[in-house]
Amino acid sequence: MEWSYCGKISNRENGKNVVIRGWVKKNRKLGSLLFLDVADRYGLVQIVVDEHNKYFNEVFSTTKESVVEISGVVSVRKSINKNIPNGDIEIKLNDFKLLSKSAQTPLIVENETDALEEVRLKYRYLDLRRPINRNKIIFRSKLNNAIRNYLLSREFIEIETPILSKATPEGARDYLVPTRVKMNNFYALPQSPQIYKQLLMLSGMNRYFQIARCFRDEDLRADRQPEFTQLDLEMSFPTEQTIMDIIEKMFVKVFTETLNVQLTVPFPIMKYSIAMNEYGSDKPDLRYDLKLHDASSYFQNTEFTVIKDALKNNKSIKYIIVPNIVLDKKQIESLRKYAKDNKAYDLMYLTVDNGVITGSVKKIEPTIINHIFKDNNLSKGTLLMVIDSLEVVNQSLGAVRNELGNLLKLKKQNEYKFVWITDWPLFEYDEKEKKYQAAHHPFTSPTIETINNFDTNMANAKARAYDIVLNGYEIGGGSIRITDSDIQNRMFKAIGLKENEIQNKFGFLLKAFTYGVPPHGGIALGLDRLAMILTNSESIRDVIAFPKNSHGVDLMMETPSAVDEKDLQDLYLSINKLSKN
Repeated sequence: MEWSYCGKISNRENGKNVVIRGWVKKNRKLGSLLFLDVADRYGLVQIVVDEHNKYFNEVFSTTKESVVEISGVVSVRKSINKNIPNGDIEIKLNDFKLLSKSAQTPLIVENETDALEEVRLKYRYLDLRRPINRNKIIFRSKLNNAIRNYLLSREFIEIETPILSKATPEGARDYLVPTRVKMNNFYALPQSPQIYKQLLMLSGMNRYFQIARCFRDEDLRADRQPEFTQLDLEMSFPTEQTIMDIIEKMFVKVFTETLNVQLTVPFPIMKYSIAMNEYGSDKPDLRYDLKLHDASSYFQNTEFTVIKDALKNNKSIKYIIVPNIVLDKKQIESLRKYAKDNKAYDLMYLTVDNGVITGSVKKIEPTIINHIFKDNNLSKGTLLMVIDSLEVVNQSLGAVRNELGNLLKLKKQNEYKFVWITDWPLFEYDEKEKKYQAAHHPFTSPTIETINNFDTNMANAKARAYDIVLNGYEIGGGSIRITDSDIQNRMFKAIGLKENEIQNKFGFLLKAFTYGVPPHGGIALGLDRLAMILTNSESIRDVIAFPKNSHGVDLMMETPSAVDEKDLQDLYLSINKLSKN
C-alpha cells in the first residue's frame, strides 16, 4: 500500500485505510486508550490505539522522536483540535512498526524549547525538526525559486562560477586553500563572484545571475556568517535605473508569491549624505521617524560654556526628540551606553512634561529648550543630544535612534520599508592603516563628475554605486563597473597597489579589457539576511540549515579541526606552534 504524509491526511480519507511514517511527538495514555502524535515535514496527525490492540504495549513504550510506520483507518474525531489543519480526524491503529528508536533527546523538539543556542547548534539536525525552524528553511527554498523564476523570465542566464579561485582584495580577508598541484601556492575561496561576472559580460552573456556561495574571513555578528549565499547579478549596457527597476520588480513578484504582500514601486531613493545626516546610518530603518536634527542655530547666544566652546571649535550639535514620551532612567542609561559605545563622550538628555524641564544638563537655558520643543510642535517629550565631530555625532545618534526603535517597539513586524542609497563616496579612510580604501570594491566606477580626479581628490570622489536597504538592514549593493583598463589601473594604484601587485592579481582582467568590453553593472543581494528579515528571525543562523556560531565554529561537525601530519606534508605545509605569551 502507498503511504501518505502525516500532515496531508484529511477528512477526505474518512473510513479509508492509510499508511503514515514519521516521528513520535507525544505518547500519552488516557484510560484504556493510547494517543500518539506522529509528525513529518507536512504536519501532525493523531493516532488512537485501543488497549485490546496487540501493539498496545509496544506503542506505549515507544519513545519520543522514534521513527514509526503506522497503518490504520481514518475516522472523524469527537473533540476537534483547532490548532492543527487536520485536527478533525484521527487514525485508529491496525499495524505498527518501529523503524528507529530514539534515545533521550538533548533538547525539547518543539517550537518552544528550553535549549540554549549552543545546544541547538550542536544538535542542529534535531533543532531543524522543530516546525518553527523547518518552516524557515522551506520558506528559503520558496524564496530562491521565486527569484530564480523571475530572472529566467527576464532572459537572465544562470551560470556557476568557480569556488577555487584567486585571492583578490574585496574588503575582507580571504580563506586560503593549499594544494598538492603547486607547491607553496594557494587557491582562495571567493568573497564574491565579482570578477567572474564581469568577465561573463565581456564574454557576451549579457544577463547573468547565480545563487552563489561566498566566503569572507571577517568578524561575525547576528547578521553575518563566514560563508553565506547571495544573489549575484550582472547586466551589459545598463544604467543605474535599469538595475533598480529589475530588482524592484523582482521583489514585487517575490513578496507576492512568498508572503502574499503587495509592494509599492518605485522604492524611494536617498542620497548617502542625507541618510547619514538625518538617520545617522547608511542603512536607515524607515519604519519610524525620529530623525537627527541640527541644533547649532539654537545655541548661537548660549552662555552654557560646554556648548559655547564646542561651537567655537566647529563641533557639531545634533538631537533626536522623542515626541510625547518621557523616557525613564533605565531607558536613558541604556541609550547612553549605545552612544558611548559609538564614540560619543556622552549623551545629553532633557525631558519636558507639563512645563517642567529635567535632565542631565541643567545649565542650558530653558528658553532654548522650549524653543526646540515649540519648533517640533511638542509640549512633552525627551530630547537626546550629542556634541562632537559630525562623524561621531551621526554614528552615535544613529545607534541611539536604532535602539529607540527597539525600546519603543517601533520596528513593526510584517511592515517592509525599502530604500535605495545612492551618491556614495568612492573611498573611505582607514584610520588604522592611515590610507584610503575602496568603499565598496575597486571595480566600482567613479561618477562622470569625479572621474578625472578621483585618484587625486579621494576625499570628494563619488561612486556610481547603490545599496538597497530593507528595515534597517543593507540587503544588497551594486554599482556600474569600471570598463576602461587605464581607469581601472588608476583605481588599483589609488588604493595602494604597486605595479607588480596589480599585474600579479589583476593582470588577466586588464588584459581582458583590451579585447572589447561592454559597459556593465550589477548587484548582489544577501539571501541569508533577506530570509532572516522575511521570517522575523533574530539571526541569520536561524535561516541557514547548518550555520556556524558567533565564533565561526560548527559545533555539530566540530570544525575547524586539526588534520593529520601526513595530510599537511602532502600539501607541503607544517604547523608553526606559536607561543601564547
